[in-house]
Amino acid sequence: MRSKKVIYNVVSNFILQVIVIIYGFIVPKIIISQYGSEVNGLISSISNFLCYIAILDSGFTAVVKSVLYKPISAKENITINSILKSSDIFFKKIGIIFIIYSLLLSLVYPIIVNCEYNYFFTFILILILSISMFAEYYFGMVYRIFLQANQKSYIISNIQIIIYILTIILTIILARLNVSILLLKLFTCFIFLLRPILQNLYVKKKYDINLSSVKDNYKIEKKWDGLAQHIASVIHSNTDITVLTFFCTLSEVSIYTIYYLVVKGVKQLIQSFVSGIDSFFGDMIAKNELNNLNKKFNLFEIIYYTITTICFSCTIILIVPFIKVYTLGITDINYIRYTFGCLIVISEYIWAIRLPYSNLVLAAGNFKETTPGAWVECFSNFIISFILVFKYGLIGVAIGTIIAMFIRTCELMYHCNKNILHRPIYQSIRKIIIIVIQTLIIIFICNKLPYLNNTGYLNLIINGIMTFSVACLVTILFNILIYKNEIREISKIIKKIIEKGRKHYNA
Repeated sequence: MRSKKVIYNVVSNFILQVIVIIYGFIVPKIIISQYGSEVNGLISSISNFLCYIAILDSGFTAVVKSVLYKPISAKENITINSILKSSDIFFKKIGIIFIIYSLLLSLVYPIIVNCEYNYFFTFILILILSISMFAEYYFGMVYRIFLQANQKSYIISNIQIIIYILTIILTIILARLNVSILLLKLFTCFIFLLRPILQNLYVKKKYDINLSSVKDNYKIEKKWDGLAQHIASVIHSNTDITVLTFFCTLSEVSIYTIYYLVVKGVKQLIQSFVSGIDSFFGDMIAKNELNNLNKKFNLFEIIYYTITTICFSCTIILIVPFIKVYTLGITDINYIRYTFGCLIVISEYIWAIRLPYSNLVLAAGNFKETTPGAWVECFSNFIISFILVFKYGLIGVAIGTIIAMFIRTCELMYHCNKNILHRPIYQSIRKIIIIVIQTLIIIFICNKLPYLNNTGYLNLIINGIMTFSVACLVTILFNILIYKNEIREISKIIKKIIEKGRKHYNA
């Protein structure tokens, strides 16, 4: 049953990420074409500042999820309700603080940011963009965490798929009607309000969850231990745009967001393969299945790193050619930045390499133990980006992110191998060396291929197929040669899953 839930989560999350990628490319292109690069930069910058409120939950979300694994496994409904009630109180407080933060931001931001739009326009835009985030904290976060801890992330994914499809359709319609950007964002934000509502309805219908009946105040241990991890995540996601907002132009912010659309899309695809995996490993840890954990994690690494190497190798090669086609006809600013494109892909490649270890830390609840590395990442990312942005602009903030990500990845890898998996760290280092070698070989071979000129999406797709084929061939051949025993084990697991699927279908 545990493996079945993982499959559901991975498949549904993969479909969601495809939809999110489509959304991420369609909506900004509409905004840039219809309203200009500066509007796109302004929206991205505001959204970035609104995301800083997430620091207030102090990693509480991850801590609550790790605390829920054991009572959910033991079906202790009273404990589950108590944990969710305490969490609900906490997130409602954040919702109220978020209202105050949004109002202050709407008053101050239009003054400190240099853009061509007037104070009132920016003020209203900030309030509109804050609507859906407030609803998520105040109404939906608790039941979202419960579904994730219960290995039912696929429910959340299915709801989000519907929301994103509706938003894409509405955005296209409103843009063709030439409505103002304020009205467009207002209507699309209201669609996102459906997400917490539908989550709540599902949980209340399917489970014995009644927060109003809870009387005791459950004290969640390690409540603040997730603080550093969470701050590191928030800073990693928002430092670059924050620094660019203050020390560059909003047009440069727009360039960053367009390139980040590509790597974000790849990240989301990668994340879809690890969706729910922390709860999968968390259940093993809760049941003290340490040998099984080590074995399954090793197989997971091989599968995951195969997918990661293929995806990011292709991205390094194709990101600038894609941007050329994507921004064709947009003349208000030059979007072709080769060095920056390469660096931003490398930074997220490093992030992807560390993701299995990040998930393992979440599963084990080892927040306090990994605090030092998280703080180093926070400060190094901000300080290096701040220093380098004056001379190197976009390239400077990308370098800052790369250095910070590398430090954090090394720390997480060391901690997980020593304290959770109890295996020699060379096993991880060996895998990463193989990844680097595979990537360099793929890039070398692809540079020798006779690519078509990037004059349209058709040529880009053909070039992409060629690159993807090379990446798959190199990576799979390497893995067959190096991981012979593990590949046999993975094949057996896949065969069992297929057989179970056939029996279930025939029944």
